[in-house]
Amino acid sequence: MQSHEIRKRFLAFFEKRGHTIIPSAPLVPENDPSVLFNTAGMQPLVPYLLGEKHPSGTRLADAQKCVRTNDIEEVGDNTHFTFFEMLGNWSLGDYFKEDAIKWSYEFLTDKEEGLGLDPSRLYVSVFEGDENAPFDTEAESVWKTLVPANRIYSMGVEDNWWSAGDNGPCGPDSEMFYDRTKEGLGDMTFEEFKAADERQDVVEIWNDVFMQYLKEDGVVVGELDNKNIDTGAGIERLTAILQDKESAYETDLFADVIAYMETHAEHAYEDMKLAYRVFADHIRAGVFLIADGALPGNKDQGYIVRRLLRRAVRYAQSIGLETTHVEHVVHMYIDKYGSIYTNLEEKKESIVQEITKEVKKFEQTLKQGLKEFERLVDVKNKRDNIAVQEFGSFNCTSRVNEISADEAFVLATTYGFPFEMVKEEAMSRDLFVDEAGYKLLLKEHQAKSRTAAEGKFKGGLGGDSPKITAFHTCTHLLLEGLRKELGDHVNQAGSNITDERTRFDFTHHEKVDRETLDRIEDYVNSAAASGARVHIEDMPKDQAQAEGVVGSFWEKYPDVVKVYTIKDDKGVIYSRELCGGPHVQEAGEIQQFGTFKITKESSSSAGVRRIKAVFQD
Repeated sequence: MQSHEIRKRFLAFFEKRGHTIIPSAPLVPENDPSVLFNTAGMQPLVPYLLGEKHPSGTRLADAQKCVRTNDIEEVGDNTHFTFFEMLGNWSLGDYFKEDAIKWSYEFLTDKEEGLGLDPSRLYVSVFEGDENAPFDTEAESVWKTLVPANRIYSMGVEDNWWSAGDNGPCGPDSEMFYDRTKEGLGDMTFEEFKAADERQDVVEIWNDVFMQYLKEDGVVVGELDNKNIDTGAGIERLTAILQDKESAYETDLFADVIAYMETHAEHAYEDMKLAYRVFADHIRAGVFLIADGALPGNKDQGYIVRRLLRRAVRYAQSIGLETTHVEHVVHMYIDKYGSIYTNLEEKKESIVQEITKEVKKFEQTLKQGLKEFERLVDVKNKRDNIAVQEFGSFNCTSRVNEISADEAFVLATTYGFPFEMVKEEAMSRDLFVDEAGYKLLLKEHQAKSRTAAEGKFKGGLGGDSPKITAFHTCTHLLLEGLRKELGDHVNQAGSNITDERTRFDFTHHEKVDRETLDRIEDYVNSAAASGARVHIEDMPKDQAQAEGVVGSFWEKYPDVVKVYTIKDDKGVIYSRELCGGPHVQEAGEIQQFGTFKITKESSSSAGVRRIKAVFQD
C-alpha cells in the first residue's frame, strides 16, 4: 500500500465515524512559546485539549506535519526523520476509551477500510498503575475483546503515561506494536516482548492517549470533567511496515529520490546508506519548512533550516553527488506532496530559489573555510619548523600537529566549516583533532542556545501576563492605525512582545515621520479610552477574507478562523483581525498600564519597517 493511500484511508475511515477532517497546522506554530516547530501531532490542538472549544466540533482527524531535530544525529537509521507526518484522531470530551481502542484496532486490521494488518502479529501495552493512578483495567478489558490476553502487557509511567508537565491534563495511554519478523514471534512473555522491542523485531505503530486526570504540582488530584482522546500513528513507520521494507527510506516516500541520486552519485546506496538517507531526509524537511515560512538564517527556525540544508550538501559531497542535482530533488518532493499540501505548489518558485541560494552560499563558505583551515595548518607547520631548528625534534613538546578544540570550534561556528570536514582534512595531513574537547565546547554552546531559546517568542508572545496581553491588543490597534495613516498595503510582518515593550514589524517602503507616529499613538490611546470591548467569533476563512478582515499569513489558519473585533457600544470598529492569542476583554483595561507610546521606528529589512512601543505613566 502506497503512502498516499494510507493517508487517504485513515482520513476517510474517521470521517465516516463522525470526525471533521482538519488541515495540518504549519510547521512553524502560532502563539506557542514552548518549541520552534510543531514536533507532535497533538501540539497544535493543545488549547482545545485544555478545554477551549474547537470550531470544527468534538471529533477531529488530521495528518499533521511535524519536525524534530533534537535527535538529528540519529537521522538516517531505520526509524529517525527530521520531517514526518502524524495521523491522529481526537475526541474533545466526546467518545472515550472503548471507541478509541476499537477504532484503532479496526483501522489497523480491517482489509476493506483499514490497513489490513495481520491481527496475530499485534501486541498491546496498558498502564500498570502507580501512586497517582490505578491500573488501567478499563483499557485492558476492551483490549481483551480484541486480542489474546497474553499479548497485553502492563507497563509503567515511562512507557504508558502522558503528561504535559507538572500541571494540567494527563493520563494513561495504550500502545500497539507489530511483529516485523519473517517467521512471526507468536506468544511471548513480558521479558521476551521487551527484548523483541529492543531488537526492533516488534515496533510501535499506534498510540492512544486517554486524558482523564488533572495534575497539580506534579500530583494527580482528580479526574477531568471532560475526558479527551489523543491518538497518533506515523505515516513513515506504517508505510515501511505495509511495504515490508527495512525502513521508510526504502518505501515510496523516498525511493524515487534515492534512485535518482544513485544514477548521478559516485557511490552506491548500499555502500553509503546513511549519507543517502540524510540527504533525502534533510532536503524534504527543507522544502516543507521553507513552504511554511521558515527561511534559512542565523537564528531560531532559520538556523535549523540552514543547518539541515548544509548537512545535506555535506552528505551529498560524501557520495559524489553534485549539488546541481539539489534543485531536481526539490522538484521531486514538491510534485509528490503538492496535491496534499497545496502551499508547496503555490510557493514552488520561492522554495527552489531559497534552497539553491543557500546551497551556493554554503559552497562558497566551504571554500572560505578550507582556505582558513589551510592558513591554520601553514602557521602550525612554520611553528613546527622553528621548534625543530631551535630545540631538535626530540625536544619539541608543543602540540603543533594538533587542531585544538578551540580552533575546530572557530572553524565550525565562525567560518561555517563543518567539524566532519575539519576531521577529514586533518587526517589527510596526519594531524590530530581534539574531538573530545570540541564536543565539550559544542555541548556548552548548545546548552546556552537552549537557554536562550526558552526565552524566544512564538507568535510574538513572551508569555500571557496581563501586561503582555494588553500589549498584544495594542498591536491590533497599532496595525489598524498604521493602515489608516499609510494605506491598506500595510500588513503585519512579525512581532515580539514582552512585559517591557512591544516590537512590531510591518510592510512599508519608507520611514514613517514622527508626526504620523503621533497620530497613530493617538488612535491606539483613544481606542483604549473608548469603552470598546473585544468580541470573538468563529467564521469560515473565505467569509473572513471576503468581509475584509485584516490578517497576515492566511495560509497558516484553518478553514474556520477566529476573528477579533474591537468595537464600542455605538458600533465604531477600531480593529477587526484574525488572531489566536490572548486579549483584554475591554479596551479600557489597557489604560491601567499607562499611555501607549511609540519610542522608535526603523528599518527591519527590505520593504519592512519596525516599531517599538512602551507604556508610559
